Order: sequence, then C-alpha cells, then structure tokens
Amino acid sequence: MTDAALPTTPSRPSPARPPRLRLQIHDAPGRIDAAAWDALLAASPAPTPFLRHAFLAALHASGSACAATGWQPVFMTLADENAAGVLRAGAALYLKSHSYGEYVFDWAWADAWERAGQRYYPKLLGAVPFTPVPGSRLLARDAEARAALLAAIEAFARDQGLSSAHLLFLDEADRAAATAQGWLLREGVQFHWTNRQPEPYADFADFLAHLSRDKRKKIQQERRYVREAGIAFDVRRGAEIAEADWDFFARCYDNTYREHRSTPYLSRAFWAEMARTLPEHWLMFVARRGTERVAASLIAIDPERRVAWGRYWGCTEPVAHLHFAACYHAPLDWCVRERFLRFEGGAQGEHKMARGLLPVTTTSAHWLRHPGFADAVARFLAQESAGVEAYVGELRERNPFRS
Repeated sequence: MTDAALPTTPSRPSPARPPRLRLQIHDAPGRIDAAAWDALLAASPAPTPFLRHAFLAALHASGSACAATGWQPVFMTLADENAAGVLRAGAALYLKSHSYGEYVFDWAWADAWERAGQRYYPKLLGAVPFTPVPGSRLLARDAEARAALLAAIEAFARDQGLSSAHLLFLDEADRAAATAQGWLLREGVQFHWTNRQPEPYADFADFLAHLSRDKRKKIQQERRYVREAGIAFDVRRGAEIAEADWDFFARCYDNTYREHRSTPYLSRAFWAEMARTLPEHWLMFVARRGTERVAASLIAIDPERRVAWGRYWGCTEPVAHLHFAACYHAPLDWCVRERFLRFEGGAQGEHKMARGLLPVTTTSAHWLRHPGFADAVARFLAQESAGVEAYVGELRERNPFRS
C-alpha cells in the first residue's frame, strides 16, 4: 500500500477537492478493510455483490485475478483524514497485460497503437474481472468524492506513462462524472428481463401469456423437449448448496471452457471462497436425469434489491435445449415466483430476446493519453455509437411481447 497526495494540477478542469482526502493505492484487495469497503459500496448508487470485498478478495486469493494471470491490483481509496477508517471513495483497478475477461473489446485499439510503434499494455482497467455486470465502479459517498477519485485515476495513468485507462459497465453517476472530465464514452448492448409493474407476473404461465404466440410456443417446446428427455431441476439456494454441489458445478464450468479449447477463468478455490463468504448471493440449478446429474447453472442474486444475474453454466453431456432451460427458463420461473424485479442475462446474445429478455445499452468510459490516438478513437466511437443506436432500435421492433 502506498500513500499519495491528490494531483494539484489535473490535465482538465475538475471540481475542487476536499483538502482532507488522502489517496492510497493497494496492491491487493485484502489490504483494504473489508467493512470500510463494503460500507462504501452500500453508499454507492448501484451496488452489486460483485464488488463486495469478499468477492474481489476471493478473485485475488484464489489466483483467478492476480498479477500472474494479467490482473495486477492497484486498488485506490480516498479516506477522510478526520474520520479514521471511513472511506470517501474507492475503485477496483487493475494493470492489465491483455484484454481477456473484460467483455468490452479493445483488441483493435491495441493492435492499431502497437502497429504505430507504441505500447498499449499495460493499461489501467476499472472493472470486475470476468463479470460484465453494470453497476457502480467509482464507489463514492458523493459527487465531489467521485470526481476526485476519477481525477486521481487519470493522474495515476498519466504519471505511470500508461497508454490508457478504462472503466467498464458504469452506472449513471459514473457516466456523468466521466463525461464531466472529458473521458470518451462507449456503448454496448445487453439483454435483461424485467418483471411486470405495478402488478408482477402471477406465475410463469402468466409471463408466457404476455409473449407473442411464436415466442410462447418456442419456450413451451424447449421446456417440453427437456422434460421428455427425463431432465428435472433441483434448486439450491445459499447455504443449501452443499460442497458436493459446488464440486459438480465446478466440473461443469470447467467442461464449458474445455469444449471451447480455452482455460477457465475461475478456479475451484474461488468457488470454495464463495461458498464460505458469500453463500447468500448464489442460486444453483442442477439438472438431473433420475439420480444422474448432467448440468448446472449458477445464478447470482441480490435478495435485498431483488435482482438476479445469469452468470455460469456447464454440462457433462449434450442435451438439446438444456442450456436454455437451465440458464433462462428455470431462473425466470424462479424470479417470477420470488417476485424478483430484474434478471440480467449477461453479455451479448440476441437469442435471449426469444426468452423474454429485452435490449438495454451499457456504458464504458475511456481515457487515452496520446491526443492523436484519442481523437482517432473518438471518431471511431461516434460511428460505433450510431450503429449501436440503430441496432437497438431494430431489436426493439422485434419485441417478443404481445403489443
């Protein structure tokens, strides 16, 4: 951990900074007080379980996201010197030696910059590793602290001679702060399900009844096919998920990566930490044929805010339509029963619309040190943004719900 003064001559005009704030840079999340970090997260506009101290510490301690895997932590905190232990702002930041596990793709930027004879990596990244979930990234108790934190991030990137800094899947407060400080904004598309308001769906059949006939029929056929294959689901929540369930899920998760000739991002040690430290945020669907388990999906949940996130899946044998049943139909059925407000389906995938999820835009923010490079990326983003807007408009015309 290192202490540093906030920059007194930022590259762009920014709000005045409270003189009592002390900037610290931490080389591991475990060096930050867990209660102080989680209190800061709770005070932020859009907290998610993925920025809980236990989640971030498990990523690092398990070897899933650490310097050896290309994720070198440089977490930042701003503390009030007059209130010991109270954080005013903080950000989970990493020096990245590649762009894997981010879901906002800048490979073309890296290629162009390195073709120009420059060094793109390491870059500075503010994100939750391997987790494309929108939420607060600049954890802050107020707008003033948020602006000070963003200025400190930019100053650090500049002082270290880094090519760029990036903040992924921002909430509205972060977006406003980034816009005010001149960062470039980039839009993406995800697919989310929202419960009907003010009267939630009575049951899954009620949800299906609101879909267009062809979409409703498609889901019914997929569920019937899985059922006729002899597949049923066991649902485990929180502490109900036994170690044997975690073992089976980890096997399925690893299989998914092996089938794509890739290496799993998350280790078995990480899942063990989730079972130990954050059991209340997990929901598991285990598919079985008789007594034989054949697949599992793992859903993250926030019981207080009634939000669920489709996150991980895997199987031990292929069964037609089982992926849709385990990752969408069964979780949505559960969300309807539990009166959850939203289910986020993760990155990409137009096929999710046929299961009742609708397109939403996501935002990332980018700072590039070289003015010429920044101008070129800004022109690219203007064109890309117009394309994203047209794409979302086209998708919304294909609304799966009955008019």
